[in-house]
Formats: sequence, C-alpha cells, structure tokens
Amino acid sequence: MVPALPFRPGLPLVLARTRRHTPGVPKDPSTSAGRRAAWADSLLHDHSILRIGWRNWGAVEPGRLYRSNHPQPWQLAQAARRFGLRSVVNLRGQRVECGSDALSREAALRLGLAHYDAPFESRGAPHKDRILRLAELFGRIEEPVLIHCKSGADRTGLAAGLWLLLQGRPPEEAVAQLSLRWGHISASRTGILDAFFRLYAMACRSGASPKPFLDWLREDYDEAALRQSFTSRPWADRIVDGLLRRE
Repeated sequence: MVPALPFRPGLPLVLARTRRHTPGVPKDPSTSAGRRAAWADSLLHDHSILRIGWRNWGAVEPGRLYRSNHPQPWQLAQAARRFGLRSVVNLRGQRVECGSDALSREAALRLGLAHYDAPFESRGAPHKDRILRLAELFGRIEEPVLIHCKSGADRTGLAAGLWLLLQGRPPEEAVAQLSLRWGHISASRTGILDAFFRLYAMACRSGASPKPFLDWLREDYDEAALRQSFTSRPWADRIVDGLLRRE
C-alpha cells in the first residue's frame, strides 16, 4: 500500500481578505497582495481546495519517481522531507496566471528543488516531439522526481507510463498507470492515452523481437492514425468534462 502523506491543517486565511477573484492576471506571491491573489486563484479557480485532503499520491518506483496531483506548498515540503525529492516536473506547463503554479514554483525554489515544465495534453494523441523532450529530461534530471499535473490522473499517468517504458519495462505496466485507481476514466476522451500504450503493446506482440520504445516512437508511431481510430463514450465525456471539469 502506498503511504499517504499526512494532512496539515491551517489553510492560509486569504479568502476573507480577497474581495475579488481575478483569473487571467499573472500571480506574484512575492508581495502580500500577490500572495493573497495567488491563494484565491488556486483555491477557487484552480479548485485546489479539493486537493487539500486528496493527494492522489503514488510511488511509480520508490526512491526514483513519484506521482501526485498539483501539490500545495506545504504538501510539496512534506514530500520533499519524507521522500528526499530533488526534482519536480510540472506536466501542466508554465501558467503565469495560475495561483497554484506560482505557489508551487515558489515552494520548489525555497526547498531547493529543481523545477521543470513538460506540458502534455490529456485528450489528444500524445505528441512525438513532447515525448522525446520528456525522455531527454528524464535522462538528465536528478532523482527522486515528483511528476504532477492538475488532478494526477491523466497526464501524470501518461508520464509515469512513459518513464516505465524508458526503463525497459513492459507496456502492460505502463498502461496500469492509467486506471480508475488514479481517477482516470478510459472510456472518455482521455482514454486516447491508454490507446497509445496499447498501440505499442500490439507492436511488441507482433514481432519476434520487440522494438525498443523510442525506436518505435520515431519510426512507427502515427499520431493522426491514433486520433482517427479512437472513439470515446459520451457518458464518460460528460463525467470528465462536465462533472469533474478536468483540464
């Protein structure tokens, strides 16, 4: 069982002092007003209030790679102390208007953690160039590493699976990183990420000697064909896009 990170009470009391929420405005937590605006945006617009007690935390490989949803500053500090984190990879990409982004970057800097951006999509066929950039990043950053997106379900599962494939692990282990256990709903449009891993699994089974993942990616992977072949279920899309409002 994956150990749960402890919850620390004492949420900053910024909402009572922030009269107007202003999404879309760059957030600068280095000033008192900017910090209040960052917290208000994080809690209300980015829905981090729902992530206070729900971390979606897991160890892809203990001591090397961990996964979660977008961490609050104190959650990142707890994880750094407990697991010895050295690097953070943000799969949402840099968002200057996002309070969660501003606060976690500031926390990483304060904790001495290297912070990297590797943006991915959750509802489209994975882009070859982005996977290659992530592979290069994984090859040079200091471990242990924490990867996160917003909810820790879709893009984080994709990146965790890619990391396993880069370690030479079978595609079945990669696709297991995208499951309902993490909040991933494969029948929705985000299921195209599962389809990507299964496409490589089929390629591995079709030959006597499975092609290494990066060779298959460079030589055989067809993004357009994957997009054309995948169909989601409307009921699942309503859950992910309407009810959960996933990014």
